[in-house]
Amino acid sequence: MQLVCPAGNLPALRAAVDAGANAVYVGFRDQTNARAFPGLNFDEASLRDGIAYAHAHGCQVYLALNTYPDSASLPLWGEAVDRAAAMGCDAIIAAEIAVLDHAMREHPNLPRHLSVQGSATSAPALRYMHEHFGIARAVLPRVLSLQQVERLCQTSPVPLEVFAFGSLCIMVEGRCQLSSYVTGASPNRHGVCSPARFVRWEEHADGGRSVRLNGMLMDRYTRGEPAGYPTVCKGRFDVRGEVFHALEEPTSLNTLELLPRLAAAGVAALKIEGRQRGVAYVSAVTRTWRQAIDALRDQPEQWSLRPAWQQALSAHAEGHQTTLGPYHRAWH
Repeated sequence: MQLVCPAGNLPALRAAVDAGANAVYVGFRDQTNARAFPGLNFDEASLRDGIAYAHAHGCQVYLALNTYPDSASLPLWGEAVDRAAAMGCDAIIAAEIAVLDHAMREHPNLPRHLSVQGSATSAPALRYMHEHFGIARAVLPRVLSLQQVERLCQTSPVPLEVFAFGSLCIMVEGRCQLSSYVTGASPNRHGVCSPARFVRWEEHADGGRSVRLNGMLMDRYTRGEPAGYPTVCKGRFDVRGEVFHALEEPTSLNTLELLPRLAAAGVAALKIEGRQRGVAYVSAVTRTWRQAIDALRDQPEQWSLRPAWQQALSAHAEGHQTTLGPYHRAWH
């Protein structure tokens, strides 16, 4: 199985490559990708340097173009595809069919991966995207049970990639309306769930702090309490007098214990979430998954989950807690 790791900047890319990533995924510094945070992502010079470094170490580079343009801004996405091809990216990761169509017509030799934002959760959807837009791989949304993933591996016309570790989203990817409800800026079009211009942190006399999104209180933290991302889905709200995480607790997906079953199912690639995370996260998480995958490859019959692996991953989990998410669900 290929290990696909996040790179929000050049130091993170190098860290992922050095720690054993088979591929890294990156984005341009604009709204064509779903992690359009200020100070994140690549300009052409840094991406050329990153591609050269990755290729020199046998690692591939995928460019995420996974947001949805409107008709007026579509040329920006087309230009991004053209730049990816010219710079030697090994694949693009796209969701919008006009972007995939442009890539297929103008750069047929550039592999096209269907983004998780494309929300393809069934064999007919995967067949449609393969037949009409020539996708070479699809990233499955994080809403499927393990049994559903196993069945799709049997029926999909293309290799499948699944998220293995990182921050969770409670929505079917590509269909979230929560942030746009509060800010008016859709994460599907603007590339970020909580645009920085709408986020305000407030310090309190007791040492605590609170965070607001476009003026709406998302959460309040006591002194020393770890803070989650300032998103609507992970906020704490007063519901009939009780304050709690009404939608989702800050936690990270961790499927390491399912590694043998994912391998047996035929999953082609495991994806680590976290282009907004730093070098320490990328390095530690990549190295841990590299060790686990290699151990399964070398001695599949003797493979077992090592406590040190789980400890390393838990230290970098959102909210310092992990979950199997929908993977463990019995119903489907």
